[in-house]
Amino acid sequence: MDGSYQIRTIDQYHEAYKKSVQSPEEFWGEIAETFTWKQKWDKVLEWNFSAPLVKWFINAKLNITENCLDRWLTTQPDKPAIIWEPNDPAEKHRTITYKELYLEVCRFARVLKNNGVKKGDRVCIYMPMVPELPVAILACARVGAIHSVVFGGFSAKSIRDRISDAQCTLLITADGGFRGNKIIPLKDIADEALEGDTPVVRTIVLKRTGSTVRMQPRDVWWHDEIDKLDKEDISFDAESMDAEDMLFILYTSGSTGKPKGVVHTCGGYMVYTNYTFLNVFQYQPPDIFFCTADIGWVTGHSYIVYGPLSAGATTLLFEGVPTWPDAGRLWDIVDKHHVNIIYTAPTAIRSLMAYGLDYINNKDLSTLKVLGTVGEPINEEAWHWYHQHIGKEKCPVVDTWWQTETGGILISNLAGITPQKPAHATFPLPGVQPLLVDEKGRPIEGSDAAINALQNRVPGIGGIKSGNLCIKFPWPGMIRTTYGDHERCRQNYFQTYPGLYFTGDGCLMDENGFYRITGRVDDVLNISGHRIGTAEIENAIDMHPGVIESAVVGFPHEIKGQGIYAYVIMPGAVTSQSLSREAIVKFVAETIGSFAKPDKIQFVNGLPKTRSGKIMRRILRKIAEGEMESIGDTTTLLDPTIVEEIVNGKL
Repeated sequence: MDGSYQIRTIDQYHEAYKKSVQSPEEFWGEIAETFTWKQKWDKVLEWNFSAPLVKWFINAKLNITENCLDRWLTTQPDKPAIIWEPNDPAEKHRTITYKELYLEVCRFARVLKNNGVKKGDRVCIYMPMVPELPVAILACARVGAIHSVVFGGFSAKSIRDRISDAQCTLLITADGGFRGNKIIPLKDIADEALEGDTPVVRTIVLKRTGSTVRMQPRDVWWHDEIDKLDKEDISFDAESMDAEDMLFILYTSGSTGKPKGVVHTCGGYMVYTNYTFLNVFQYQPPDIFFCTADIGWVTGHSYIVYGPLSAGATTLLFEGVPTWPDAGRLWDIVDKHHVNIIYTAPTAIRSLMAYGLDYINNKDLSTLKVLGTVGEPINEEAWHWYHQHIGKEKCPVVDTWWQTETGGILISNLAGITPQKPAHATFPLPGVQPLLVDEKGRPIEGSDAAINALQNRVPGIGGIKSGNLCIKFPWPGMIRTTYGDHERCRQNYFQTYPGLYFTGDGCLMDENGFYRITGRVDDVLNISGHRIGTAEIENAIDMHPGVIESAVVGFPHEIKGQGIYAYVIMPGAVTSQSLSREAIVKFVAETIGSFAKPDKIQFVNGLPKTRSGKIMRRILRKIAEGEMESIGDTTTLLDPTIVEEIVNGKL
């Protein structure tokens, strides 16, 4: 790890931020110099948000795997690169060193070549959270193929749509995957996805569960392909890639239309994930870094695979779920592997809160130094619980805000370096220039002052500001296009406010210049002229001592324009719904104001969530509006039966 650009003091943060704004090309060029390049760049940056066109490290040549693997072979070949913790705690964990990982990746790169994969081909990966998943990803990158990982919880139709859009010619999957007390039939789902016309000509199947599967003429076993290799020929020369060549496509659902294939490229993404990993989490060797995300999502790409490995870190990969075989599983892993940094989702924290402290009190969490959250704004009650009971009030909490499209973290406190504030992502990272605008794209007064304040260390910017969050200058890890449809990229991210990247999120900025994400703009309600984010109301409801979790949406209201409909989970049976509703309404009124009081509160046993833990508010909105006919596909939800239960209990 080259720590020359790791920020260690608040003064260094302000210096770095100032330089990144005033001399961005020099700033990022100096950081990029510390990596292995086959050929240096002619120019650091070209950009135009109107087109949009963004290029970093122009004409530079590299292979990202040489920076994740090869460069560690001389300095730390025997250091653990990946610690794999299986779904079943009775199964032995695996530790893979940097040298072992290098050899595994080279072997599988040769397997890909032997099966016709060449530079520029798209490869779909649909696998469980096993070490072969990062091996497959890195092998694709080594041969110059573009990987498109599909989360192992998606349906056959979702896989088919993604394979078709990217025109993937090869699929890598497994016979099945273990998840809690279930076996997910990945191969059967993949077979269904490939029925009829498909661009896939070869499927490589990993044996994980030992389930009986039907092998098609196009199918080969992973282990058989490895056995065919020349055991003496252990290396594989990494393909030379342009800095702006595609590294991967990752599909993200939009509010309308088919999923968008977000494209990230080799050079800028590598530099940015490495920089953010080292600085946000303040990683120091020999820290053990545990990100609980699935690699099927961008968090896993950036902060299980590319960020940690490019920094020479040890990254922990977990196959299972936080609540199996009991709700102490994450803390067992922290205890067992002496984890130093944990990075998880607020939805997981809130879920584990409901189980009480018995699953925590007998665990040794003393090795923890940094706690992180990702995926959605964390509510204050969950923040305090995490800080108090997991971090023992000794660990900084980094509340990270970013998106699939940003490639890496954009706004977050740096652990123990910059200030933290519950439910606030706080300051932008160096190189990130946020701007709050109103609905017409006019900068909110004082929004620009925040950037000046960070550069010049001016305390405070006046009162609280509120607006739509945009970014006015490119950063190396940002989206380059949506695969096969550049116009869609322009319309989604650059058309709403010309000259700006629009995040789609609303944001508050407090008097100290701390940013607080209030949720998607389409999740902002207009109640009698008052604009308020659903996340803010949820935060207030969740602070009520009897509430486990809530989700808030708007619905048409004759007088107010929009009313507030809250779905609330309370432990056990709600003895008196009217008294409970009354208490929650009073609590919200006291916390935010009477205009934010929910008009309807429906008590539910669960919320419709994706397998990654994201609440599908789109479905809840349809139910609240009474549009039961247009709820859409619910098969990819963690528990589709929850939807029917909510519909039947609708107020």
